[in-house]
Amino acid sequence: MSTLPNTPADRRGWGFWLQLAFTLLVCALLTVPMVMSMLAGLTANYFVGLKSGLTLRWVEEVLRVYSGTILLSLQIAFACLACTLALGVPAAYALARRPGRIARLVEELLMMPVAIPGLATALALIVTYGGVGDLRSSWLFILIGHVLFTLPFMVRAVLAVMGSIDLKTLEEGAASLGAGFLRRFATVVLPNCRSGILAGSLMVLTLSVGEFNLTWLLHTPLTKTLPVGLADSYASLRIEIGSAYTLVFFLMIVPSLILLQGLAKRGRPTV
Repeated sequence: MSTLPNTPADRRGWGFWLQLAFTLLVCALLTVPMVMSMLAGLTANYFVGLKSGLTLRWVEEVLRVYSGTILLSLQIAFACLACTLALGVPAAYALARRPGRIARLVEELLMMPVAIPGLATALALIVTYGGVGDLRSSWLFILIGHVLFTLPFMVRAVLAVMGSIDLKTLEEGAASLGAGFLRRFATVVLPNCRSGILAGSLMVLTLSVGEFNLTWLLHTPLTKTLPVGLADSYASLRIEIGSAYTLVFFLMIVPSLILLQGLAKRGRPTV
C-alpha cells in the first residue's frame, strides 16, 4: 500500500512552532495595547469598563474639538509627500547615476536629520528661520521640518530600487531610439523605480502624520497637528477622549496605508 510523501507541513518540527508562538506573542504585545486604548474611546466610562456600555460620544467630541488638527495633519502630510517626491526622486537618480565617494558622502549627509534628535533639528530651524517674516506662525514651518526628516526615507527607498536595475543600459537603449533626457526619465526611469517611489511614499506619509518630537517644538496654538493634539488630550482631558483620538488616528491612517500598499503590489513586475 503506497503512502503519500510527507508535505512541508508534516515535517515542521518544534522549532517552527516555537518561532510561530514567539511571533504571535510579539504581535499580541504590540496590538493588544492599541486595541485596548481604542476600545477605551468607545466606552461610556473607562474606569467602569464595558459594563458602562459603548458610545460614540467621545469620538464625536474629538471631531468637534480637534477636527482642525486632523485636517492640518493631512494637509502637511500630503504637502510633505509632494515635496519629497519632487526632491527625493531626482536626488536618488543623481546618486545612482554618479556613484562614488561624493555620492556616499551626500547620502550620509541626507541621513543626518534622522540621526539627530527631532528637538535639536526643530531648535536649529527656529534659530535659523524663526525670524523670517511670518514663517514661524505658519504651517509651512512645520512642513519644512517634516521634509527634512522624511526626505532620507524617500531617497533611500528609490535609490535601493535604482541600484538593483541596470539603469545605464536602459537609458542608453532609449537614447539610441532618439529619446531625450526628459522623455527617458519619464518613460524609462520612473516606471522602473515605481515600487521604490510607492514604498518611500508610504513611509513619508506615515512618518509625517505621526511625527511628534520635531512638531511639538515647531507648532503654535494655531498650527497644532494631530500628534500634538493627541498628547494634549491625554494630558489635560478624560482618558476616553484621548483614546477616541487614537481611534480617529487609526481610522484616518490605516486606509491610506492599505491604498499605498495595494499600489505598491500593482507596481511590482510579474515574473
